[in-house]
Amino acid sequence: MTLAELTRNCFQNGISATKWLSLCKLFISKESSIQSSEEVEHNLSNSVLVLYRTYPGDPDLQKYLRYAVDSGMLSVSTFTSTFLSAARSSELHTAGTLHSLCRISIDAHYASGSTAILSPTEQLSKMMNTIQDGLALLRTAQSLPMAHSAQLTSSASELLMLLLAYISDNVSQIPTRQATVFLSEANELLQTFRLLPDVRQMLETFVLSLSLFIGDEAKAATEAQLLHTLHYAGPFNRGDGIGSSADADIVTFSLILHHLVTYRGHRFGSGSGNDPVALLVSVYRWTSWTPTMFYTQLFVAALTCMSQSLANTLMWKAFIVGRLPRLLSSFQEVFVVDNAKIDWHTAMQAALSAVFLRPDLIVACDLALSRPLNNNEMQEEMPQSFTRDLLLHLLANGLINRSFAEEKDPGISKDSIPRLRSDAQDNGVDFENFIESKLTPDVTVADFGFWMDRIIRDVLSHATLAQVVLKRFASLASNWDVEDFGHLCRILYTYDSALDVVALHIKIADLLFHALSFLEGYDCGIVGDPQTAISHLGDIVLFVQHSLARFHLNNYEFTSERRSISASYFRTIGLVLPHDRFSNEESVAYKVWYKALFDSSSEGIEDSMLRTTKPKTLLRISPTLFIEALRASSLQRIDHEVLSNGVSYFTGPILNWTLVGVVRALIQEIQRKRLYRAPYLETLQSLLLSPSCPRTVLCLCAAQILDLLSDKRRPTSDTNSLNADTIRRAIDDAIGKKTESEINHPAAVRFTNSELIGMAAPVNAAEATEPAKADLHIEEQPRQVVRNALAMARAGRGPVIDVERCLGITPPSKFLDMLWSELVEAASLGETERSRRIATFILIMPRCSSIPPMLPIFIHLIVPMLIGRIDQQQTSEQALPTELLVSIISSALTAALHLEWAVQRVTSEHRTFLGQTSAAMARRLADELRARQSSQVSSAVLQRLAASQTFVANFPVFIGS
Repeated sequence: MTLAELTRNCFQNGISATKWLSLCKLFISKESSIQSSEEVEHNLSNSVLVLYRTYPGDPDLQKYLRYAVDSGMLSVSTFTSTFLSAARSSELHTAGTLHSLCRISIDAHYASGSTAILSPTEQLSKMMNTIQDGLALLRTAQSLPMAHSAQLTSSASELLMLLLAYISDNVSQIPTRQATVFLSEANELLQTFRLLPDVRQMLETFVLSLSLFIGDEAKAATEAQLLHTLHYAGPFNRGDGIGSSADADIVTFSLILHHLVTYRGHRFGSGSGNDPVALLVSVYRWTSWTPTMFYTQLFVAALTCMSQSLANTLMWKAFIVGRLPRLLSSFQEVFVVDNAKIDWHTAMQAALSAVFLRPDLIVACDLALSRPLNNNEMQEEMPQSFTRDLLLHLLANGLINRSFAEEKDPGISKDSIPRLRSDAQDNGVDFENFIESKLTPDVTVADFGFWMDRIIRDVLSHATLAQVVLKRFASLASNWDVEDFGHLCRILYTYDSALDVVALHIKIADLLFHALSFLEGYDCGIVGDPQTAISHLGDIVLFVQHSLARFHLNNYEFTSERRSISASYFRTIGLVLPHDRFSNEESVAYKVWYKALFDSSSEGIEDSMLRTTKPKTLLRISPTLFIEALRASSLQRIDHEVLSNGVSYFTGPILNWTLVGVVRALIQEIQRKRLYRAPYLETLQSLLLSPSCPRTVLCLCAAQILDLLSDKRRPTSDTNSLNADTIRRAIDDAIGKKTESEINHPAAVRFTNSELIGMAAPVNAAEATEPAKADLHIEEQPRQVVRNALAMARAGRGPVIDVERCLGITPPSKFLDMLWSELVEAASLGETERSRRIATFILIMPRCSSIPPMLPIFIHLIVPMLIGRIDQQQTSEQALPTELLVSIISSALTAALHLEWAVQRVTSEHRTFLGQTSAAMARRLADELRARQSSQVSSAVLQRLAASQTFVANFPVFIGS
């Protein structure tokens, strides 16, 4: 347990401030002595402040803080610095919350009788940060609606005056660079806002003192350097001077990180080898951030995404701690090979130092991770600090020095061996063999669930788990071990957490290749017990179906070592095929199986049938077998008992793995022909409520089942023949009540049941700025996704846009047209930079094979259309959309160029993933712009692009334009 958890539990259980502080003292006294008193005070303060994110302005939280300060357990100086640092978070930006926190600090200072609100022993750098946070708080107070912020403006002004009173007499101690920052921020406040007279006078005095201290030459040199950095940031700058800089913008990385985690099973997802490394290299070159800024933005964005996630926190930790350091190690190797003289250690450590100054993020992540996976979890299995795990893994990958890690967390030097590795040592085996032993049939599927809850917490072991799973898939497939292979597949489709962890580290396509190869080549004719063998093959089939749907894999061709295998037959498993579409083998099998299942004279399924029928054949013929038997029963060609006997085989291990196709076909038959009567509804219910119905079947068929249950065409007189409530509960058990270790795809709005439920999560309240409207028309949902992303970026949060899902609703050209209208509106509010970054991500991110490349569509189809549309506007209205269009074109083409280079450099592939090369798109665009001689906007776009020296250096085709 941590201090943050103790505070949260006390608050949520109504514990008084007095008792809370007593418990805190007891907890601190039992803690290790490795924390200094300063660290204890910081943790105590942050443990309360982080709760304001969920309970803004709560009076009980105020009592906690006031009592802690009044008792002396929390010094005024420490509370002030931690509060002002936390106040930078947009989630605390409510006037009531900030005003009450200001008053606690101010009142406690006056009550103490001290002459200074900050401690004289405080480090100068920390003191500077606190004063800068005070300036930022006043800016926030002035920016909030006046109707709600009058009190806050007054208290924030008073607090800033106390801070400035302390530093004004010591201006000479301020470093020149920090003094320049203060001067800039103070001038901005004076010039932008109508300040209260007292604080204005003190700020003006402060500005005068700073100006005299740094001198005109230093100030001019600093301003010149700043302008140079903003507009000419090197040969790979972020927009070639077109568009403003965004060194404090986490939009780009938030979008990319969400894509890496969401589409972890795809090409350019987290588990796709070195592909994500190429993405990181391209971002580094495109943004032209310094190494320190690059790493800072990356980790701030990562922690922001993690702190926003409610249901997927453990998966984000698994990615940030378990996968990201390995990717960054490979990222650095690219530049080592290129002999680039970059001090990556120093950059990483400077970035982490900056990130660790964000206690609002750190504490929020630790709190989110503190929830146990189940009620039986032992205290010793509770996770250790998120930052400690991160530092340990960065250290293990050679990204930081041990001395730095121990400086940030002294407990690292005394860190014990993780419990799982200790268990392996106690058993006298290495860790890899220990994990492998848990994946054999000796460990039941139920027992594996308890063990999986432990390993999901031990992030440092995830990569080993993934490699062991891949190794076993390859060896079991080559050895034709159907029992062990089926058991491993059953584990993975039963426990999504295991499959998701594996997908973060290795290519799911490799697992599917081995599984499909096994299904294609396994011969039941040589086994002694074909009934058991076919049930194990069924587990492999269910794993393939589950993985294809869970990771939204639309490419059904899987290749390994120059051999390809197709899974295309899984596309048609829900179709009732006419007999003339069966192959000769399938026709023979159909007749044999129909007679065995639905003939009154049959003695059931014989072993010879199982030995001669391939799983693929059974998947293809099962829906037709089932539907034709039901039709025969309706026509009284077979009696009810014979039908029930045949159906019973589909609820047992011999055929229950074919139920995805059977259930889909049955529902389609019912709805298409309005067969809302027995035996159709009764048969469907018996299949869905059977104890042996695989969870995967309910997950993959949930959308169709729920559509049927809500179908208004179903006669009310037949409601008794279908127990809708029981079926819904069965679906909830399969897809709605997941453990914290499971992850789903994040989304900014709720999508309809036309999607596969269970394979894509409902909205996370923390991932949308507006509640999703259940009645929102499906065609409007992509627009809401874009609006939510812009709103999240505006609020300083990590935006997310699932482009693939949007394009499942709206065609690419229509989506891009809608996107443009939303970006223009955002740009009119001064958000051109965010709009540019969001557009660039959408246009250049490599996507699923079923999604057409977006950049060629935008450049060759949308841009000409937009130019024509802008030409028709009034001349006074053309400047903003023209500037935005130029900014997006320049940014997207430049980013595409760097992506091409990075992919070739990292993966040695020389094909384009964007439909066309950036050079080809630029050449065609230049020709098209020159051809539109009568268009004023076309000429303006051409001139602006040609005026950018670095853009022309990358795309010489624009020279002379």
